[in-house]
Amino acid sequence: MSDDDNYDDEDDNYNTIDADDDGSDGGGSAAAGEGATAVSVLTYLAKSVVEHPDEVKVEVDDGDPSVLGIDVFVDGDDMGRVIGKRGRVANAIRTVVRAAASADDVDVDVEFVD
Repeated sequence: MSDDDNYDDEDDNYNTIDADDDGSDGGGSAAAGEGATAVSVLTYLAKSVVEHPDEVKVEVDDGDPSVLGIDVFVDGDDMGRVIGKRGRVANAIRTVVRAAASADDVDVDVEFVD
């Protein structure tokens, strides 16, 4: 993982995790510690649903200390697959990721971003 993949600024507290990243960069990012299970489960689920798994990008926003925000970016053609009819797929993914986050004793908020 390069330094560009872990961007941490005072105003933008995002850590970017590539879809192929297992979260074990050892750099002390949120993916490597707090919420690592949730991030890896979310990455796996998102890659499983889409047609372009190489375009999946997960960003961890550790700006709020009480809730770990996780943003998911997918190819534009895959957004409908990730959201599903009436948001059922997105809600199912959120439920599974929250259950995985409980293993790390962390609250998470998953957002699917255009």
